[in-house]
Amino acid sequence: MTRVSDTRGVQIKRAYDEPAASDGVRLLVDRLWPRGVSKERIKIDAWRKDLAPSAVLRKWFAHDPDKWAEFLKRYKAELRETGAWAALEDLAQRAKKERITLVYSARDPERNQAAALVSILAEITA
Repeated sequence: MTRVSDTRGVQIKRAYDEPAASDGVRLLVDRLWPRGVSKERIKIDAWRKDLAPSAVLRKWFAHDPDKWAEFLKRYKAELRETGAWAALEDLAQRAKKERITLVYSARDPERNQAAALVSILAEITA
């Protein structure tokens, strides 16, 4: 199972991992539906495409570890430009009250949009 937690009530989990009651509210943060995963199996509470990177940014990044730092910068800028930043601020407040699991489908557990969002949420609440 791939899981990374922080101290603010937000964790990430791969879409292909088994959901657990301890996941709390499960939010899919991919722009595309994970391949081969049914709605019944993934058990998400909401599909937050608005928090996912644009297709252009996703394709540019292509999960290249050498592009990670620049991806983070561009992703933050994109979230601000699209108006999704307010949704992140709301999510940060919600995470103070309940467990939030950001669900993603990328193979890399450390360099994906859910991990980036955890980092951004930590900055918002700092």
